[in-house]
Amino acid sequence: MATSDVKLLGAWPSPFVNRVQIALNLKSIKYEFLEEQYGTKSELLLKSNPVHKKIPVLIHGDKPVCESLIIVQYIDEVWSFGPSIFPSDPYDAALGRFWAAYVDDKLLPMMMETRKAEGVEAKMAAFERLKEGLVVLEDAFAKCSKGKDFFGGDSIGYLDIAFGCCLGWIKASEKMMEVVLLDETKTPGLVGWAGRFCSHEAVKGTLPETEKLLEIAKRFQTNAKA
Repeated sequence: MATSDVKLLGAWPSPFVNRVQIALNLKSIKYEFLEEQYGTKSELLLKSNPVHKKIPVLIHGDKPVCESLIIVQYIDEVWSFGPSIFPSDPYDAALGRFWAAYVDDKLLPMMMETRKAEGVEAKMAAFERLKEGLVVLEDAFAKCSKGKDFFGGDSIGYLDIAFGCCLGWIKASEKMMEVVLLDETKTPGLVGWAGRFCSHEAVKGTLPETEKLLEIAKRFQTNAKA
């Protein structure tokens, strides 16, 4: 369905922006992507999100919607056609929201910790904590998927999008530190899920390439040292 009054303020390396892009793709919503440059904030961004002043922001008509998970829910409620992002069962939907909060409140800070840790020992300790966090999500996958391909069952759903947006940065971290975060031994379910998720039509071409993310990560490190 062609929708000409949808704009997305964001930056391509941001997993939070990728979340919104995947949700829009899943619903086949056409949108205009307005690139924000890291280190600067456009007047439109400041006007659209005056409280947090950060991306992503979805502008539908002249109405801004902020915060990635809130935007994903908005997309599912406004464009009710196509695949549903939220489960119809209230308990399953609540479970998805719970684990999406786990991703944002626990896993993403762990990922940030691996980047900020100084020295090999500290970095490896941070990676071990992240691995343990992913094992917890492995158990959640078993419960939420009920033996099917995705957290959402037969198709991509809310929790798939909430966690799947992190896969680009997980791959970049693995390559940068020569570690394995998602492995067949401890997280076999997530390994299979990650392959299926990245191959999905709504996801392909949306998650940034590993090499490009590595360039960004190295730039962050240089700036941090400076």
